[in-house]
Amino acid sequence: MQRFAFVIHPIDVRCDVAKKYPIARYLPETVIAAGIRRLSPSVVSHITGIRSESTGEEAEGWFIGCPLTPRQLLALPHEVVYKKLIQCGKIAEDLGAGIMGLGALTSVAGDGGITVAENLNIAVTTGNSYTVATAVEGAKRGAEMMGTPIAEATVAVVGAAGSIGRTCAILLAREARNIVLVGRNAAKLEPLADELRAMQQAEVRVTDNIAEGLRDADLIVTVTSAVDAIIEPEHLRRGAVVCDVARPRDVSVRVAKERKDVLVIEGGVVGVPGDADFHFNFGFPPKTAYACMSETILLALDGRYESFTLGKEVSVAQAEETQRLADKHGFRLAGFRSFEAAVTDETIAAVRKAAAIPPK
Repeated sequence: MQRFAFVIHPIDVRCDVAKKYPIARYLPETVIAAGIRRLSPSVVSHITGIRSESTGEEAEGWFIGCPLTPRQLLALPHEVVYKKLIQCGKIAEDLGAGIMGLGALTSVAGDGGITVAENLNIAVTTGNSYTVATAVEGAKRGAEMMGTPIAEATVAVVGAAGSIGRTCAILLAREARNIVLVGRNAAKLEPLADELRAMQQAEVRVTDNIAEGLRDADLIVTVTSAVDAIIEPEHLRRGAVVCDVARPRDVSVRVAKERKDVLVIEGGVVGVPGDADFHFNFGFPPKTAYACMSETILLALDGRYESFTLGKEVSVAQAEETQRLADKHGFRLAGFRSFEAAVTDETIAAVRKAAAIPPK
């Protein structure tokens, strides 16, 4: 039996905290945030039933709650955040886990897990390598469903200066016609743009203006560490596909309400092999997980207790290796989700109709 742990934290502060402390529904978020910061990390649930399709190896794990909000993870002094995450790691060690994954913004806070790993006796991974692999696979599949093959698409990558965005851009540039790199600082995108141009596959441009960058995009992969939504209804063209890999989401809920002619999918919804039971509702269907969670699990199933993805960089080789391990053990892209709802064939047909795309 292989063992792992995975760190989670509140995303929607009021709703998530209210699951355990109902009074939180009636308190200002500032009060909730101040209160949970005083709490210690704790075990949230025991994960059971995971079994490799090829080797028969089994794994169990634990969700460990880090009591910090998205804003706190990004704004508090690094030492404060590291202390909480190291406490999570010590719990994981005591449980017998051989590897701990960092979920959501715990993976981008500070130095991306390096300091945490240096202070623990178990491996640590951010899950970003398999997140890249599934984001690219999901984005290409979504574009196909909307009638725009990747080879004919203009692709925008929002947050392209970050580790996940950069590698997504490299992988997508192998097949796309045009690539637009979008970030807060256009100058920081130029080295990546030069690298993509050297591939001589796609036309490449950069911008720090999100409206300009998304205006003509058929396919958008967005993966920033922004606390608030940055993509609004007016930014998107009719028939666009948006693969939102970020948590918290980059895409505003207004898009779901106002733009029935665009398809928004969540990157990295993965089917986990075996009879997986997370004993915790994080908004996904049974037996499915985020890609970052799945990277931690597939490394454990393979007995690879190593700090596989750390820091701010994710290489193409790392993304490809996690895809190989996923194929080996039976992890698969499990359809799509959009704002907590399943994306069905009927959903796709309705979006195509609203966008005036002929039915298949």
